[in-house]
Parts: sequence; C-alpha cells; structure tokens
Amino acid sequence: ILSFNLQYKDALVLLLREVLNRIQFRYNQAQLEELDDETLDDDQQTEWQRYLRQSLEVVAKIVFVFPVLQENLDVYLGLQQFIVTTGTSRRLNITAENDCRRLHCSLRDLSSLLQAVGRLAEYFIGEVFAARFNDALAVVERLVEVTCYGSQTSLYDLETAVPSVLKPDLIDSHALCKSSDSSWLSRFCCHVSLKSCLGSRRYGKVTPIFSRFQVPEKLLLSACHLMVSITSTVRPVFLVTLPAVQNIFNLITQNQTRRLPQEAHMLVCRALSNMLLLPWPNLPESEQQWQTRSSNHASLLAALTRDYRILRGTANLPPRGPDLDQMKTVLQQTLPVLRDIVNSISGESTKSRQICYQSLQESVQVSLSLFPVFIQQPDVTDEMLAFFLTLFQALRVQMGVPFTGQIIHTFLSMFTREQLAASILQEGSAGCRVVQKFLKILQVVVQEPGQAFKPFLPSILSLCMEQVYPIVAERSSPDVKAEMFELLYQILHQNWRYFFKTSVLASVQKIASEDTMENEAQFTAAMQAFGQSFLQPDIHIFKQNLSYLESLNSKHKLYHRKLFRTSMLFHFINVLLQVLLHKSHDLLQEEITLAIYNMASVDFDAFYSAFMPEFLNGCQGVDTNQRAVLARNFKLERDLPSFTQSVHRLVNDLRYYRLCNSSLPTGTVKL
Repeated sequence: ILSFNLQYKDALVLLLREVLNRIQFRYNQAQLEELDDETLDDDQQTEWQRYLRQSLEVVAKIVFVFPVLQENLDVYLGLQQFIVTTGTSRRLNITAENDCRRLHCSLRDLSSLLQAVGRLAEYFIGEVFAARFNDALAVVERLVEVTCYGSQTSLYDLETAVPSVLKPDLIDSHALCKSSDSSWLSRFCCHVSLKSCLGSRRYGKVTPIFSRFQVPEKLLLSACHLMVSITSTVRPVFLVTLPAVQNIFNLITQNQTRRLPQEAHMLVCRALSNMLLLPWPNLPESEQQWQTRSSNHASLLAALTRDYRILRGTANLPPRGPDLDQMKTVLQQTLPVLRDIVNSISGESTKSRQICYQSLQESVQVSLSLFPVFIQQPDVTDEMLAFFLTLFQALRVQMGVPFTGQIIHTFLSMFTREQLAASILQEGSAGCRVVQKFLKILQVVVQEPGQAFKPFLPSILSLCMEQVYPIVAERSSPDVKAEMFELLYQILHQNWRYFFKTSVLASVQKIASEDTMENEAQFTAAMQAFGQSFLQPDIHIFKQNLSYLESLNSKHKLYHRKLFRTSMLFHFINVLLQVLLHKSHDLLQEEITLAIYNMASVDFDAFYSAFMPEFLNGCQGVDTNQRAVLARNFKLERDLPSFTQSVHRLVNDLRYYRLCNSSLPTGTVKL
C-alpha cells in the first residue's frame, strides 16, 4: 500500500479487498462467467471489459496491487515446468479437470491484475517520481522479465487439455503483460534511460514474435504497441543495432509477399521510423548520428514505397480496369503507413521532420501525379487527401512554397462545381469526406503567415462562396458545412487586411478606424452566409458560427466596422432576437444574449432609438397597446447583467402576449 489517510485506512483496505475479490475468478467465478465478453457496446467494450474497467478505476484510486499480482505471476511463471516436447509438438501437461479450472481462474485474474498495474503507472510520475522510483523500477523489471518469459516459452502456442478455454487465457496473459509493460515504459521510462531502468538489452528477446506468421493477432498487436512505446518514449540508442531489430527491418522491407496484418504492419513501420527519426535523449546534437540515420531512413522508406513509386508512369491509365484496381490496392496499403509515420513526428524537431520529408519526397510527387487519375473514385481520393492533409499539417515548411503551391493549384483545378456537388450530396459518403479533407487542407493554407500563399486567397474564397456554399446552404450537410464555415472564419481572421487596410497608427493604438474597404462583395457574401446559418435548425453550426463572429469582433472589431455597422448590424440583432423568441436554440440563450449585447453596445443610442421601435413595430401577433407596454418595459440599460435581464423579459412578455392573443376568439384582439 502506497499511502492512505490513516483515518480511513481500515475502510479502504476492506473496500479494496472486496473489489479485488469481485473481479477475480477464484473468488467470483460464477458471476464473472455470466458476463458477455464478445458483444461490443456503443463504446466498443464488452460487458466484461466495462465491468473490469469500472472496478479497476476504484482499485487505482486506492492501492498498489503488485503483491496480489505476484500470486498469479508465480502460477504463470511456473508453467514452464509442465511443458512437454515430443518431436515438433509442445503441450502443457496439466490435464486434471480441477487443475485446469484453477489455472483458468488464475490466468483470468492475472489478466485483470495486469490491467490494474498498467493503470497505476500514472501514480508514479510527476511530483512523486523520486519518492516512488524504487517501487516503479521493481515493477518495470518484473514486467520485462515476465514479457521475455512469455516470448521465450511461447505458452500461447501450447496444446492444452481444454484448448477453447486455456489457449485464450494464455494469449490474454501474454498480450496484457506487454500492454502493461508499454503503459509503464511510456510514463516511467521517459524520465530515465532504458539502461538505468533495466540494465540490459533483454527487449531483444521480445522481438522474434514478429517473424512468426501464426501468432494470434491480439498478441501480435500488443507486441507492436510495446515496440512503439519503446521507440517513442525510451528511445534507446542501442536498439537499432540489435540483431532481432535488424531481422524485423528485413522482414518488413524485403518480404512483401508475406505482410503482417495491416494494423501490425503500420505499427512496426512506425516503430522502425521512430528509431531513425526521433532524437536520442541526453545526447548532444553532435552525437545523434543524423547522417547515418537519415540514410537508413531513406532506405526504409524506399523499401516500403517500392511498389507505390513504380506507379508514377501509369498516370494516364483509363479510369477503369484491372491495372487500376491493382494500383488502388498498392495505394491503399502504402499511404496509411506513410501518413502514420508523418503523424508520429509531427511535433518533433526540425531535423526529424527534414529527414522524414527527404525520405518521402518522391512518394509525395507520385501522389500528386496520381491524384487526377482517381478524382472520380472517392474512396481512393479520400485516402490521398488524408495523406496530403497530414503533410500540410506536419511538413508544409519542409515541402517548400513552390511545391505546396503546385499542390494547391492542382486541387483547386480538379474540384469543379460538378465534382463538389456530386460528392457533397451523398452525405456521410467517402465523397463527402473528401470535400471535408479538402477544406481542412485549405484551412491550413490560409492560416500560413507571410505572403507566400496570399495569391491563392481569391480562388479559395471563390471556391468557398461560389461553389461549396450554394450546395450546402439549404441542405443539412453538417460535416461539410462546419468545415466550410471554419475555412471562412480562418480566411477572415488570418487575412483581415485582405478586406480592411488598417492604418499603421490605428494598428499600433488598437483603435477602430474607418478603414479602406477592399473586396467588399466577398466580405458581404461571407457575412450573409453566417447570417443565413442562424436561420437553420442545426444548433452545432449555430453555436460554432456565433463564436466565430464573436471572435472576429474581439480580435478585429468586426461589429464596429462601417460596412457591418451600417448595413448588417441590425439584421444580425433581429435574427438573434427571433431565435430567442422561437425557442429553437434555448441551449444557447446565454451566448445569443451576449452576442446581442456586444452588437448593441456598438451604438446603444441607435439601438434604443432606431432598432427597438422598428423591431417592435414588425412583431406579429401583438396589438398596439401591447407593443407600447413592451417598449416601456424595455429599460435603457447599458451594463451586461441589466441588459440581459431586459432582453429575457422582452422575449418572455412577447411570447406571453402572442400565446394569449392566439387563444382568444377571432376578432377579440385587433392585431
């Protein structure tokens, strides 16, 4: 036990014991066997997994369970003495029904407790790292020992007396040991070098599992995740030199006919790339061996993209046929791996990203040349744009302005009005996702500082307002619409001077001046699009766009600009008040009222003397006397709390009058 509040120690110990007993098969087998461990719920968990997770959350808040784990580890580690080898056959010489039942319970409990131990890793870092270092070190060393033991003995591969029960138990135990190991390494070993934690290179004994093609997928994936954890957080210098790691490198790069399953293949490729790209901890730049690592990474990527790069010369193939189907297969196998590699170094040093792009450069050029070939096939285009989006987010500096401009030009020319309409109208389809990713790429472009991509602004605005917006304006299309308005907001926010040429003095003094207005028609169209969205039922788009307007006002004084103030301001206030009256977006009352206040505060005198009388005169369903009462009760408040109170009272009174009038016999009230 790490620590307890002494006042509650006995109660917490009792709670801990009870929770641990309830999740262990040797104490609670009858109830636990009834839990479904196959059907997934909406959170992609089985009934058993949900029960176990909730129980482990309690355990994790109370105690360190390593002593309890040790009992089941002893059983697991003792299984080696029961292995009997006959020729090529290996079996577990435990056959008595009672012994098999006890072993089943022990292995299930071992799996549960390994998950608990993995969950506890976070309680050994941060401020308590030094105080709990020795305890954590003991856990890591023990987990490494058990992981190596599982890989060497291959218990999961044994013949057993009850294969339908014991084989899954052995697989789970080994897989979860690797998973728990990975949790501890990712949190604990990032504070110290692997050598100081382990004092050896025993992890080389774990890696041969990748060369066995009959390994259960769960076990294979847990090994892959462990390898990724080691290469991304611990980053040992010696790892790339281990013979076992060299074997994995050869397996991945040379044996294209016997690939690992796609997810495992992707994880192993990420781990190998990490070894070569991520800086080694606690070493100066002069000892990072970047030149050698760069050369090795180029070789790795060249091998992984061998079949893909050959496609460069096939860009003129007809849009159908067996050759194109083969191209699609190669593309859909290669690009997710490359995208994953780029994602893994997106937050790393410039050197890592430079090396990564150097290795990728030819594949990127091939991708751009193939894009027109697959523009009519949304599933492939979706994969290609996902790759380009990742490149723009992580490596746009490395790609350079000329090539980035070439990519943007290609995309803008390929996405015609007809192409966009065909994609957007199939909501939820691959085509729809393609447009979303295209708009995300443009968002990255318009946020880029400097003048390099400013020449593309007119084309991007035109695509947004003249091609995409007319298609989505009167339709639901929530996903595409959200991305389109995000793009529109980023254009306005990041390129304000494209519309308003603020004087240097006003900029320095942060005052709103009567700027020189440029590209007025495009600005007006953008504001009209925002206004139109407030008349739609989609509350998520409404909330997003209201926050965008408020942000533009906060950062650029949008509501104070002459064009907005004279021709748009009252229209927006009117729309927002109507939304409050119709109660269509009641969840956003506070946000709407705040926006009305910010707009009204631009010129309170005009709001009270001009807007409110006009608004009340236009209100339907109330008579003249009622309008006069509403006007009289709407106080001339200028502070936010009082203004908010007045708005809510106006809205509630107006609703009340309308309700009363509509319930009276016809002709009773002259409206």
